[in-house]
Amino acid sequence: MDARLNFFASAIAGKALKHVMAAGQAVKDSPLPTATQELVALRVSQINGCAFCIDMHTKDAAAAGETSVRLHLVAAWREATVFTEAERAALELAEAGTRIADGAGGVDDAVWASAAKHYDEEQLTALVMMISFMNMANRLNVISQQPAGSYEPGQFH
Repeated sequence: MDARLNFFASAIAGKALKHVMAAGQAVKDSPLPTATQELVALRVSQINGCAFCIDMHTKDAAAAGETSVRLHLVAAWREATVFTEAERAALELAEAGTRIADGAGGVDDAVWASAAKHYDEEQLTALVMMISFMNMANRLNVISQQPAGSYEPGQFH
């Protein structure tokens, strides 16, 4: 499969993606735990069907020491016992923030309160930014059919 667009060859994409990548790095450097970042990025990408991002975040998480069991269970995190309460709250917020169009009212107060119980304001800010960033990245990749499978851990960092 070939991508519909080559973002690396586009002057417009080059200008825009420079800022997008800087924003992504700012979130990556935040106080939100790396494991939480990768689990959230993976779950949002699963919901949106972004094979490129699933490939990337699965490999980056594994390279950072994440276990294959936890990576495989992200799609069914509600029934899995391998995630902390904080990670579960982050995954719930990620799902609610990604599925805004599926439910009236967006992210409800109970979901927000659960996340706020486990993360301070800076971490919550980073979590919301991560969820939003991944939704944007997923859409870029899905619309342009970026192929998955050849990503190397750390390739864009």
